[in-house]
This record gives sequence, structure tokens and C-alpha cells, in this order.
Amino acid sequence: MSQFRDQGVVLRTLRLGEADRIVTLVTRDHGKVRAVAKGVRRTGSKFGARLEPFSHVSFLGWQGRGDLDIVNQAEVIDTFRTVREDLDRTAVALSMLEVVDLVSQERHANPALYAMLVGALGALARQPSPLVAPAFFLKVLALEGSAPVLDACASCGEAAPGALVAFDLLEGGALCVRCRRGRALSPDALDLLRRVLGGGLAGVLAEPRSAVTDEVASLATEAVEVHLDRRLRSVRAAPAG
Repeated sequence: MSQFRDQGVVLRTLRLGEADRIVTLVTRDHGKVRAVAKGVRRTGSKFGARLEPFSHVSFLGWQGRGDLDIVNQAEVIDTFRTVREDLDRTAVALSMLEVVDLVSQERHANPALYAMLVGALGALARQPSPLVAPAFFLKVLALEGSAPVLDACASCGEAAPGALVAFDLLEGGALCVRCRRGRALSPDALDLLRRVLGGGLAGVLAEPRSAVTDEVASLATEAVEVHLDRRLRSVRAAPAG
């Protein structure tokens, strides 16, 4: 067994026996890590409190011979307390953790994905923007090489101003009047999508909730679900609000 140090965000946990827990983290240098944290469920264990979903930690681990590593030290970098204490923000954060859990690979480093998640959780803690999760989903698609085409028709290449009126990820993104299928796309939503993927994220996160942000949220969720080929349980189970 080899020792390693890393930083990571806890994605989920699972009880193991009477006192232990399996912790899944997305890390900076080792990709997704599944590790046993021994004794963390014992009464009064401070170690266990550091390894809860959303926690951003620096930890010491041992790489196991099988699928599970071992974590025996962890120090908290950030608990994202304001996210934990607000049910709406918690639901948003859970959707981002679910996407990261699905796209990350065990022991394959993806520092950009790790940094994006830490940044998104920080943004959510500071400002409960309606576009934190949708922007995160779109950025993940871009990182995966599956960003939607937004500057021309994804089917025929038509790029005339105002020509893009529909959106379908199976076709690759926005579509013109002649190629339209999928769902309608408003000009304001198209502009917002372009701003998310074009580097205007700070301004996007300052947008108040509106029919346009709801449209973009729905589009982004459907887009990442198409990419993952599955529905997001955390999104579909969340109450409408």
C-alpha cells in the first residue's frame, strides 16, 4: 500500500459495518477516490464530521490493492456552511455532486473538474444564483468536449442573426427554422447560454430569476442528462420553487 496526500470534495458516503464509512471524493490529483474511513461513525468522532458531503478537505490516504483506499486523516478546507444550512442551496449542490460523481473516473486525475466544483460550491455559498447549477452543467459539457453549438445551426450551419430558434442536444445544439426540432429556444436564452460558455459567468450569476433563467436551467439540465444518458435524481426529486 502506498501513502498519498490530496485535496478533495466529498461527493457521497455509505455506511460500512457498525463504525466505518465508505467515502467517495473527487480529488485534485487522483480523480475519483473511494476510501474507507475507519471509526468515523463512533460517538464523538470529529474525524467523521469532516467527511460529510460538500466538505472540501485535505486528506492523507493509503492506496489499497482493490477498489477501496483508506483515509485516516482529514482537515477541513471549507464546509460550505451556508449551503448546508439552506435546503434550496443543498438541493442545487447535490445536483452538481451527482454530475461530478457520474463523469469523474476513479484514479484518473481531472484537476479542471475538481476546480470547477470547488468554484461552483463557493459561488453557491456566496450567492444563491438560479444559474449556478445550469452554468456548471454547461461547463462540464464543455470540459467533456460536448458543449452545444450556439453560433450556427448545429444541423445545416446557418448562422444568420435571429435564425436559431430551437435546441436539441441530439442534433448538437441550436437549430434554425428549417432544421428545427426538439424544443423552442428564445433569443434571450440563446444569449444567456452564449454568455455562460463565452466567459461571461460573473455577469450571468448576477441575473435574477426570470422566465429566461428558468428556460436556461431546463435546457442545461436536459443537455447534461442527454450527455449522461440518465436522469438526475437530485434534480427530479427536488421540489419545484
